[in-house]
Amino acid sequence: MPVTPDLARIRACLAPEPVAATAEDDFTAGKTVDAAKAALIPSAVLFPLAPRAGGLRALLTRRAEHLRDHPGQISFPGGRMEQGDISPTHTALREAEEEIGIAQTLPQILGYLPAYRTATGFLIYPIVALLPPSFTLTLDAFEVAEAFEVPLARLFDPANQRRESILYKGKEHACHVIDCTSENQPRRIWGATAGIILALARRLEGQREVKEA
Repeated sequence: MPVTPDLARIRACLAPEPVAATAEDDFTAGKTVDAAKAALIPSAVLFPLAPRAGGLRALLTRRAEHLRDHPGQISFPGGRMEQGDISPTHTALREAEEEIGIAQTLPQILGYLPAYRTATGFLIYPIVALLPPSFTLTLDAFEVAEAFEVPLARLFDPANQRRESILYKGKEHACHVIDCTSENQPRRIWGATAGIILALARRLEGQREVKEA
């Protein structure tokens, strides 16, 4: 059965501060990654949750088609850490404000998932946050084609999840994929974004197993 994305349970399964050493990715989930030795680029994303009458929803964006990196891909607001950023949280909040117009004081930080290593050389710190029931978005048209919400329950449903192989720099890599429909449009979430969503689902699943034991 799919896990229930309850707010209290989500908060309970998250770390209270960014998790720097233990990285997750499509290939080495749960193993320790030394970002400096691996020459990974630190970055951060905001995993925004919107409270709705039917349950929590994830706020996602679709990247503009003209961008050099991952054009048209569904993602969380975020980007690489810049010199003036004092923490991954600062990076995620700054990027969210720049990309979709969410004021940095608006999201309520719930906690942190382990950093996520990508095949493209980034170490992503996912920050899970709760948005107020009512908020207004102002999209950066250069970077973001659209923003939309998807019920967490749909993202967590194993029936919508699968694994695929992708070719990157001449090598085959396993990749998480989540199929979902939003506003009657078919959508395909893959790569790091799908992996981060599933990392939260796994923690909630593990939490349920402990309670049922």
